[in-house]
Amino acid sequence: MAVLLFSACFVLLSLVSSSVFAAAYLDELLPNGNFEEGPNPSNLKKTVIIGKYSLPKWEIDGLVEYISGGPQPGGFFYAVPRGVHAARLGNEASISQSIAVKPGSFYALTFGTTRTCAQDEVLRVSVPPFSGDLPIQTLYSSNGGDTYAWAFKATSNVAKITFHNLGIQEDPACGPLLDAVAIKEIISPLPTGGNLVKNGDFENGPHLFKNFSTGVLIPPKQQDLISPLPGWIIESLKAVKYIDSKHFSVPSGFAAIELVAGRESAIAQVLRTVPGKLYELTFTVGDAKNGCYGSMMVEAFAANETLKVPFQSHASSRFKTASLKFKALEPRTRITFYSGFYHTKLHDYGTLCGPVLDHVRVFPVS
Repeated sequence: MAVLLFSACFVLLSLVSSSVFAAAYLDELLPNGNFEEGPNPSNLKKTVIIGKYSLPKWEIDGLVEYISGGPQPGGFFYAVPRGVHAARLGNEASISQSIAVKPGSFYALTFGTTRTCAQDEVLRVSVPPFSGDLPIQTLYSSNGGDTYAWAFKATSNVAKITFHNLGIQEDPACGPLLDAVAIKEIISPLPTGGNLVKNGDFENGPHLFKNFSTGVLIPPKQQDLISPLPGWIIESLKAVKYIDSKHFSVPSGFAAIELVAGRESAIAQVLRTVPGKLYELTFTVGDAKNGCYGSMMVEAFAANETLKVPFQSHASSRFKTASLKFKALEPRTRITFYSGFYHTKLHDYGTLCGPVLDHVRVFPVS
């Protein structure tokens, strides 16, 4: 009887422990998410990983290589800016990992990826039933250190995260590098304090790598049906960049948005409004103090109104606040922001940059 009682208690404790683990708030690297724990040397043929489960904590399918950053045979150079090692996905190859999540909750993946050839490369990210194809042909930073976010909604208590090289390039020696993967549970925001804008300070967003300073690219809506930046839509051809106060200058709080691709990176939100009522939109623009100089302009749109906000950047952490009054025409009003000009860093023409947007507010005018 004592043995049975002990067994029942043990099973109950195990179930409680499992549910606590599954319900934990995630905001961290995946297990071996930086790939610094490598395969056993006996499971490597030069750089090719032999065996489906030979890369610790990951499951591989197809030709996957374990890469050390730096010069490679054949004249290649692989940039691994977030550490020493990375996984390179050959044609049609994939790498996956299953983690415990909370059904119905939203999660954002943050991952470092870069192309290895001049040809088109596309990285498919999926957590069934969701998937997104990220074209990584555009390099936003000259060192290959682009970091992306992609979001999904958990439909069960286990999520299988897969990164897949679609193999559209002709050269099998090409294929994207994956060198860091993190996950964060994201909370759906609500309007607060009378402000109609959700997440107007951009404090709620994807995981930011603590020791890496290029920010996180939020891809356009067509690649990301669920936004890793809650409340906001990226409705353009190119990404916008989520930046933090540790590595950039932001107007207030912990985070902001950098509009890095001119008119090709627009950020928008749809607000609930009362037709015929007058509202005021206010927002802050400035520079991230990241070497981005020149004449900048942020253009804002709300209902039928437009505002162009010029800003001269000396990369000196300056900011200004602008406002726009508009009359709502419909029960839903879209506010949109984009950069009027294209910019690259003064001393690094290979890195795209632009004005910073923060502290977005919309209040009814009495």
